Amino acid sequence: MRRYGKNTDEDDIRVRPSGRSRPRTHRRPLHEDAVEGFVVTVDRGRLTCLVEDRTVVAMKARELGRKGVVVGDRVAIVGDHSGRPDTLARIVRVEERRSVLRRTADDQDPFERVVVANADQLAIVTSLADPEPRPRLIDRCLVGAFDAALDPLLILTKSDLASPEALLESYGTIGVRHVVTSAESFDEATLGRVRELLKDRVTAFVGHSGVGKTTLVNALIPDRARATGHVNEVTGRGRHTTTSALALPLPGDPGWVIDTPGVRSFGLNHVDPARVVLAFPDLEPGTAGCPRSCSHDEEGCALDAWVAEGHADPARLYSLRRLLATRERREGD
Repeated sequence: MRRYGKNTDEDDIRVRPSGRSRPRTHRRPLHEDAVEGFVVTVDRGRLTCLVEDRTVVAMKARELGRKGVVVGDRVAIVGDHSGRPDTLARIVRVEERRSVLRRTADDQDPFERVVVANADQLAIVTSLADPEPRPRLIDRCLVGAFDAALDPLLILTKSDLASPEALLESYGTIGVRHVVTSAESFDEATLGRVRELLKDRVTAFVGHSGVGKTTLVNALIPDRARATGHVNEVTGRGRHTTTSALALPLPGDPGWVIDTPGVRSFGLNHVDPARVVLAFPDLEPGTAGCPRSCSHDEEGCALDAWVAEGHADPARLYSLRRLLATRERREGD
């Protein structure tokens, strides 16, 4: 179809102006009217934030690009931050993080995932039975904690089903703080010890599915109970009931608990292999006698003599070398 008639002249033809009608600029708005928020959960692109004493639902502003926003982030929010139903604000800035806990799916996965931001300590929750404890996973979480500069805390659950002595011999003697709890019920004395360790801090809870992590969180914060699952009697594995991380305030205390989904693995692809030994404070002093650039799994490694002299448990050296071996396979791929 013709836009112009047969007898048109120059005045009838519309000419686009040269250049763009709205020149681009690298200057971004300062958003001086933005309010500060604390991200408490993320669900399918919607971020629930705490702004003063109200809950605000927000989404990332386009100007953030691919920058991720995770639970624990301090953010700047504009738009409707009244917290009224059916309102949506925008997150325009993520403040500098003081700590970042990361993990990968496995040691071959090149894509790291930020678990939480701005935490102070990592509570590693493991059951003594049903399911059985996994020392290798504990060691991996310890490496992640040390890499993120978080204080580790070991919480042993279900002590009425098995003795904690074996694990405490491995971890209690190396300066890792710990607390022992029972299975499905928590007396006030036990909860009091846990609360004291969480006081005035932001603590991320991690653990294998079915170890009682969310059950403990529910006992600490009963008015915000989350769904809990059970352990499969055939596989010995727990069922995932926590599907997204959630930050919860401790009653009567400025501390926060961040409950995270159960993990089956804690990949360390993002951690420099030279830093892995720092998560083994019982072994690290023994490396002083190692040859230059020692892999800690070769002839002449001083750790063999260090362990033989009784300075550390042989199982700890075995765990260290297992971790380093997986990293070496990755480097050789």
